[in-house]
Amino acid sequence: MKNMVKTKLCGFLYITSLLCVIGCSTTDNSIPDSQADTDMPLSKTETEVYTQQLINEWKEKVRTDMEASYKNKEITIGDKTMRLAWTVFDEKPKDGYALYISLHGGGEGSAEVNDEQWYNQQWLYEPDNAVYLAPRAISNTWDLHFLPETDAFYHKIIMLMTVFLDVNPDKVYLMGYSAGGDGVWRLAPRLADYWAAASMMAGHPGDVSLVNLRNTPFSIWCGAEDEDYDRNLRCAERIEEMKALHEADPEGYIYDGHIVPGKGHWMDFEDAAAVPWMAQFKRNPYPKRIVWQQEEVLQNSFYWITAPADELQRGKKVIADIIGNTIDISQCDYSKLTLSLCDKMIDLDKPVKVTFKDKTLFNGMVERQLSTLRSTLYERNDPSYIFPAQIQILCAD
Repeated sequence: MKNMVKTKLCGFLYITSLLCVIGCSTTDNSIPDSQADTDMPLSKTETEVYTQQLINEWKEKVRTDMEASYKNKEITIGDKTMRLAWTVFDEKPKDGYALYISLHGGGEGSAEVNDEQWYNQQWLYEPDNAVYLAPRAISNTWDLHFLPETDAFYHKIIMLMTVFLDVNPDKVYLMGYSAGGDGVWRLAPRLADYWAAASMMAGHPGDVSLVNLRNTPFSIWCGAEDEDYDRNLRCAERIEEMKALHEADPEGYIYDGHIVPGKGHWMDFEDAAAVPWMAQFKRNPYPKRIVWQQEEVLQNSFYWITAPADELQRGKKVIADIIGNTIDISQCDYSKLTLSLCDKMIDLDKPVKVTFKDKTLFNGMVERQLSTLRSTLYERNDPSYIFPAQIQILCAD
């Protein structure tokens, strides 16, 4: 019984620490007045101490800024409001609760129909030791869950649950049914560095690319008789695509695919098996290999890589690998990149080497900085993306 306590000039590189911005709130990605400081080099031990201190301060700031959102179970950004419903299941694990963000069906139609679908979604699944959260989409359009402005809402949800309900940000899972599945097809790749895993139920993939899912386990569920819009055929094709990606890169593109015999659009809860399948995975914020392609909503950071905001364009791609203390960039469609580093991904007490298409761009020590810890935390607003060191490289063929 469940306990319901519900990221072209080659060869030039410089190490940089971002400057602290003073006087703004956490929610607009800047640093509070009281935390302004000058560059301060840190040892590994000092970095560990300051990291925890900064995370604690960040949590208190988020708690203050988002108290009304938690109390009212809604998040407002600009003129849009997303209503939230959540249930806490079972006892909290030592490493914090998991969070399942579950997207409802509906789509193009009346508010009443989408409200009903939202209510239904609130009780569809019961994950163990987790917060199960169903957001009410901010529109009543066919693309209600993956409008460009929705990405900021999902990030706010993770922040809210991390601080107020002690969710582990490395145990956040995305799932959705029907129109919610449409949303998962889009959101899983374009925000892949958010999720520990994702599961799509009975949605249509459209023209989405799956290459960003290299480090995000992905589950596909569709009824064999779900023939509207050829969902069954399109989902079967995407299962084969994930299979091919995994075979070409066996350490990545973990997937699970089911075209359920005898089932139409409704799978009679057989898809609930996706919940424990997802639960076996945790997000790795520092993957040794990154494949990052810009999708229809542009992002300037992905895992530990940041690209220039003024160069973002759909289809641009970066492929990078960490091999020991070497970062090898085999593809870069930007003039420069910022590489954020921490001791969990590379040994910062030893020289770091950066190569691009067999050319050595840098080979030397990289200094940990207190200001870099601060700036990365408040830019990403994610405790797993706090980095003490950064390298900026200029790339060209």
